[in-house]
Amino acid sequence: MLRHKNNRRAATVVIGVLVLALVLVPVLLSGDNEPPSPLSVPGQRFVSGVISAPGGVFLRDRFGRVVMLHGVNAVYKRAPFELFPAPGKPFNFSERDAGRIAALGFNVVRLGMVWQGLEPGTAGPNDPAICRPGPPGDPGQFNQTVLDSYLSNLKHTVDMLGRRHIYTLLDMHQDVYSELFGGEGAPAWAVCTDGLPTGSMPGRWSRTYTSPALNVAFQHFWRNDVVGDLQGEYDRVWAAVASFFRSDPWVVGYDPINEPFSTVTQDVQQHDLDAQIECLYTGTARPGRNEDRNLLVSCPRGDPKIGLIPAILSADPRHLVFYEPDIFSSRDGPNYVGPMDLPNLVLNFHAYCPNRSAVTGDPTDLTACVSHETTTVSRRAGERALLGSDQQAAGPAWFMGEFGATSNPSLVEAVTATANQHLVGWAYWQWKFYGDPTGSSHEALVGGSDKLTPTALALSQVFAQAVAGSPTSMSFDAPSGAFNLSYTPDPAVKAPTLIVVPRTGHYLHGYCASVSGGTIVSKPGSGTVEVVNQDDSHVDVHVSPGSCS
Repeated sequence: MLRHKNNRRAATVVIGVLVLALVLVPVLLSGDNEPPSPLSVPGQRFVSGVISAPGGVFLRDRFGRVVMLHGVNAVYKRAPFELFPAPGKPFNFSERDAGRIAALGFNVVRLGMVWQGLEPGTAGPNDPAICRPGPPGDPGQFNQTVLDSYLSNLKHTVDMLGRRHIYTLLDMHQDVYSELFGGEGAPAWAVCTDGLPTGSMPGRWSRTYTSPALNVAFQHFWRNDVVGDLQGEYDRVWAAVASFFRSDPWVVGYDPINEPFSTVTQDVQQHDLDAQIECLYTGTARPGRNEDRNLLVSCPRGDPKIGLIPAILSADPRHLVFYEPDIFSSRDGPNYVGPMDLPNLVLNFHAYCPNRSAVTGDPTDLTACVSHETTTVSRRAGERALLGSDQQAAGPAWFMGEFGATSNPSLVEAVTATANQHLVGWAYWQWKFYGDPTGSSHEALVGGSDKLTPTALALSQVFAQAVAGSPTSMSFDAPSGAFNLSYTPDPAVKAPTLIVVPRTGHYLHGYCASVSGGTIVSKPGSGTVEVVNQDDSHVDVHVSPGSCS
């Protein structure tokens, strides 16, 4: 065995790390003297620039490396329906927030937007000028000045994260369709209930999904059968968002609609909603196919000819589109949203279980929850492989855009272990509670007194954010803190493999890294282990807490 920086035949590299005094004190949970942001460590390299999805399971960067994303959701569901620097306000997203997210080792934030904030309009619900039946037309609610102000605020947050080399996934969030139903999403003018009263159902917020008025409002959106052209306006707003961010190097992509819902999917044999979702995405000019039956989807007559995803890609052909299947697929149900012959697609799924407290959202049966959520990941893996098209012959890439929502570290450790087995990235739900009308304080990584929770430490894991080849396995053992990566090197990729080592939890006293088939070129103590391939056939990397002695 030859030591670090020996000749290029080195088979094993060992790094002993002495921790700086600033991080020797295990006070991460206090939220005061936390480990420094990765920006403070000299000599690091990061993934940067546009991320692509050329087809197949992996995302890739400009050097051809496989890219893994680990991160967190940050969504504010009350007015002004976005997070940005605003000291003293409940919607404040600060430099401190961005720094703590970076210190945990995360490299992506799924950042919420809300249609109501982008296009609030002036009309109210059930306005006959918008909600009466008829050919879709301009409802007269769009205001470019309002939209520009909203997006300028949002860009402050995107830029703040980008300065720490954290990507943003822009998520158009909705829960129970609109604020008028106790959630967030559509502005009041886009709520058409045929006169049925709006409002929340008694009990947990999710019971409002059983509201007859809510179902009518959703159906008018899915069918686009009112003169207000609900889908057309939604597409219009999304195209404006994509045009605004088209040149932003720290936007990884767009999530068109969070957790699409309709009562028709409560019967898992029902394909109506998935066809409607697919028609929203593609438009009537180029409908996709059912995932399970391989039949062309039949779209509602009123749907726009040019669909939502083509509208986004026309405004911004570079960034990715992280599209979602219906809400029920998150509980290990099937996804029938099938192949769509469009570029830049990422299958973006959520994983939750039904065995959860109606008050806190924590698991009432941990074993059952682990089973449900790991089954969801495995099921999406099988379905993803069937979604090939001319644009992405090997199917879209994939990403777990939500999971967790719990104060139970054991659940997130189990789900992230499954994600590692499948080599899929993720974003935990969510960063802070923010008085969420459709959530619980138990979901947040930042808890009372501004302290990071044990769940935050459970998610602060070593992972490969860029691999100069094809990963074959990646694992992180939560009890020991040991990390292993194996991959087949790609000689065409000249950039190094990058492994994030967050100096939190397991790594307060440093780490030991070793490699076979490569050479570590990063400085000792770096927050990223950089590996240059030396073997053409196989590379193995191991990282464990503590010194190498």
